[in-house]
Amino acid sequence: MTDIDGRIGQGWGGTSPNGAHVNVVLARRGTPTAAALMTAFTSPRPGHTPVLVCVGPDQPSYEAVVPPTIMMNKATAMAERHQTITWGAAQLGLGQGVLDAVADGLLAADLDTIVFVAVWIDEAADDETAVRHAAREANRRAIGEAVAGPAADAVERLVSERDGLANPFYAGE
Repeated sequence: MTDIDGRIGQGWGGTSPNGAHVNVVLARRGTPTAAALMTAFTSPRPGHTPVLVCVGPDQPSYEAVVPPTIMMNKATAMAERHQTITWGAAQLGLGQGVLDAVADGLLAADLDTIVFVAVWIDEAADDETAVRHAAREANRRAIGEAVAGPAADAVERLVSERDGLANPFYAGE
């Protein structure tokens, strides 16, 4: 396996409002990166709750995804429906995305690898299945980018188009 400690990646899946955007940080147990992730894990704030990604048909059946995966929501989840979709559908999709990366040979299924995922789910999301699929797709993409790095042609394009780049949250000229 490649030395993944401190590698980062991002990915988008689905379409708004039921899409998902994730940022991933990978760490190896015992490193400063892992220590920083554990600090984030143990530092909840109102509307932002880090959780160990678990799957199972009911609470007594929960099993943690391996490698251990910590998710943190980027969008403040205050409304009950937004919380349910974030920690239900998105959590399941994120776990499936990690397991896809294990199946694809990108991550080791061990307890020394740590996956930290910051996930954005739109508060207008209303389709749990679409959110689950979007989170799975986004997380697998982000892990792939973290392990392999961004595609060289994408970096080249960004550099060449840097003066004309846009962002949907920027309204200036």
